[in-house]
Amino acid sequence: MTFSCYHRRPLFTAAPPRRIFEAALQRIRRNFRLCVYGYVVMPEHVDLLLSEPQRGTLADAIKSLKQGVSRRLIGDAEHFWQKRYYDFNIRNHRQFVEKLRYIHRNPVKRGLCERAEDWEWSSYRQYATGDEGRVEIECEWAARKRERAAGRLCPAVELPHSSQHQA
Repeated sequence: MTFSCYHRRPLFTAAPPRRIFEAALQRIRRNFRLCVYGYVVMPEHVDLLLSEPQRGTLADAIKSLKQGVSRRLIGDAEHFWQKRYYDFNIRNHRQFVEKLRYIHRNPVKRGLCERAEDWEWSSYRQYATGDEGRVEIECEWAARKRERAAGRLCPAVELPHSSQHQA
C-alpha cells in the first residue's frame, strides 16, 4: 500500500515527523491487531506491507493512521495527505518478496542512502539483523522471539563433534 503527502510535498524530510508516523503505525498495529510486514517512510510518501486487521477494516485502520499523523503535523496547511491510496493484493510468496524488496530498496533507488540498512525509517534492519525498531514487524526474528518467550523453541543440542569442548 502506498499513500502520499498532499501534492507529493516532502513533509517527511526530518526525523521528528518520521518518528511521529512510526509511532502512529505502531498504535494502529496494536489497536487494529494487524501485522506490519514491511514499511518505509520516504520524504513525500509511505509504502506499507500489511495484513488485514483482526479488529475493524483496513480502511478504518488507514484512516486512523492518516488522521493521527496529520493532526500532529498539519500545522497551518489545509491538507496533509492525498485523499486516496494505492493498494495491491498480494496473492503469492513471489509477490510478497517482490513488494518487500521494493519497499526496502526504495531509499537506495532514490539516492537517500547508499545501502538499505542506512535508512533508519524502514523495516529493513529488523529483517536483516533482528534489531527491533519503533514498529513491531512480523518477520522470522519476531516469530522466534515469541517462540522463545513461550518456551516452544527446542533447547540447543550438543553434538559429539562440537568445538565447544576443545580447549
